[in-house]
Amino acid sequence: MIPSIDIFDYDYALPEERIAKYPLPRRDASKLLYYRDGKVSEYVFSDLPSLLPPSSLLVFNDTKVVPARLFFKRGSGARIEIFCLEPLQPADFESCFATTESCDWKCVIGNAKRWKEDELRFDGSSPALDALNLRATLLSRDGRTGCVQFRWDGGAPFSKVLEECGKVPIPPYLNRDTEAIDLERYQTTYARIRGSVAAPTAGLHFTEATFDALRERGVELHRVCLHVGAGTFLPVKERMVEHHPMHREPFVVSAAMLSRLLEAHRAGTPVTAVGTTSVRTLESLYYAGVSCIEEGAPADVGQWAPYERDYAYSLEESLSALLRYLREQGSEHLCIGTRIIIVPGFEFRIVDRLVTNFHQPQSTLLLLISAFLGGDWKTVYRYAMMHDFRFLSYGDSSLLCR
Repeated sequence: MIPSIDIFDYDYALPEERIAKYPLPRRDASKLLYYRDGKVSEYVFSDLPSLLPPSSLLVFNDTKVVPARLFFKRGSGARIEIFCLEPLQPADFESCFATTESCDWKCVIGNAKRWKEDELRFDGSSPALDALNLRATLLSRDGRTGCVQFRWDGGAPFSKVLEECGKVPIPPYLNRDTEAIDLERYQTTYARIRGSVAAPTAGLHFTEATFDALRERGVELHRVCLHVGAGTFLPVKERMVEHHPMHREPFVVSAAMLSRLLEAHRAGTPVTAVGTTSVRTLESLYYAGVSCIEEGAPADVGQWAPYERDYAYSLEESLSALLRYLREQGSEHLCIGTRIIIVPGFEFRIVDRLVTNFHQPQSTLLLLISAFLGGDWKTVYRYAMMHDFRFLSYGDSSLLCR
């Protein structure tokens, strides 16, 4: 049954001065809150390897943030912001980034009412930008979102166009423009696959020294990829969470990762997820496996799939079904999407520990934290507030144990 949750029950006072506007000079110098068995203690992030069980699995989201904010100008002088969300033609990220003449994207459009039928020109001038001659045409619109066609000259791939013209879409709650430091620091050191419009910020703390210490500890490092969409910035506007729509986010998990998760489940090996995006990816696998069992193929995971019915299948049956399907298809990767929302009452099947930052009040991410901690989120957030932890994307970190 879909749970009835009042988002006002997941509120706390977050003073502006507690929001970290910039990252610390060293990635791994942030504070680390450690929650286990209802008790809270305090470390620094470089201590993380010593807090994880030897021979456990640590799973990262290796998506890469793209400079997806573009600014155009109408002939009248009005400035229009176009925020690229996901490719429509070509329909996959890599093909779209490789195209050299034009592509269509689903976008959020700022100042949308002032954009009619005219073709827009990129708002910027330099020899390189003039040579690109980037233009945008509005093909269709639905409120603040629309289908936008981009065209440019010179034969450069669209990935290069974004690098030359786009800005990194830092979170709006930072209340500042993108700066040079964000080009490096609003990106994990292990980011690999382009497609996100927001960073999986729990991973911003990791350094090569951290990875070396994790390997020495015997912790296995594994990757999944979920491209974070602009929905991560959207507030919960409806008081009752059941009316809040989650946006689809595509994810990729390798057959090797599925096989290792199955082995870990059989052996009782702990799994730690780095960030809420990794949690959502891993926990979506069970429901993708169920669709594989019942329908013959994995399907996108619906927002309320975990709550709409009881499931008789074991995790082993579900993961095994996904592996069989990939073998039959001759594929090495599971590529689907998820709209899953994790709220109190959710049954976690894979993730035992979570590395994550501190999230906004009345957010779906705070609901996930509450679900993970069995409702005890206030203990964590009260401690963080009373002990001068820094909040949100560039803030401090935590290691939470179920």
